[in-house]
Amino acid sequence: MIKQLFPIRHVMGYLASLVLSAAALIVIYGDLSHTANVVVLTVTAIIQASLQLFVFMHIGESADTKKELYVNIAYALFVGLITLFGTLFIFVWGWYS
Repeated sequence: MIKQLFPIRHVMGYLASLVLSAAALIVIYGDLSHTANVVVLTVTAIIQASLQLFVFMHIGESADTKKELYVNIAYALFVGLITLFGTLFIFVWGWYS
């Protein structure tokens, strides 16, 4: 009974997130080359995003709401990209008055 109530999958996901964050922190304190820094950050970011989607957002659990879930993820990606490129457009490329 208690095994069904204890969220072991969420606890393991949380611990994996901490390990991935620590691995990304090595980039700051480690003496790695620029290429190694980019590789470590890219790999940890992709794994972290996948972990968040599958463990905490339950992307693979129900088939009936899968379309809504993918639409929500696409919308979030769209908003994130608009925010990112809008910030670059304004602050980096100098399009402000």
